Amino acid sequence: MSKIFLYQGDITQVKADAVVNAANRSLLGGGGVDGAIHRAAGPELKEECRKLGGCRTGEAKITQGYDLPASYVIHTVGPVYGREDGREEELLASCYKESLKLAERYGLKSIAFPGLSTGAFAYPKRKAFRVAVRTIKDFLDREASAVEKVILVAFTAEDIAIYKEILENE
Repeated sequence: MSKIFLYQGDITQVKADAVVNAANRSLLGGGGVDGAIHRAAGPELKEECRKLGGCRTGEAKITQGYDLPASYVIHTVGPVYGREDGREEELLASCYKESLKLAERYGLKSIAFPGLSTGAFAYPKRKAFRVAVRTIKDFLDREASAVEKVILVAFTAEDIAIYKEILENE
């Protein structure tokens, strides 16, 4: 039985224990998913993020979810495609792994991911989604994983179709 589910829509509306924010290094909000999560969560999110001291590419940090349906926000900074000295895939996989590790550490059962690095950071969607699916499946296949549900959130039907194709073939 698969633990990976697809959802087309707005990540700020997803009911999960945690949503993952495609953050920038400052963690103080920006455009795209990052801006949407900050707006929906309210000003308290930015205040908590100020105390975290930023985040490096491939790492993840956790905050409360505030006004979101999710109890927590896991912030991760994806790689900018073509600007990471050939380490893009490794860093992107690390974003997913580190986010899942935080979910486990906090006893969270469900987590929702956007397509990390595929917006302003220009990672080609098909490549990025393949890294996401592979990394998540590898993590969930471990015997001790407490995470029961991973939701891959896409805004467009086209992105959902890409995820479906990859999930069927990986």
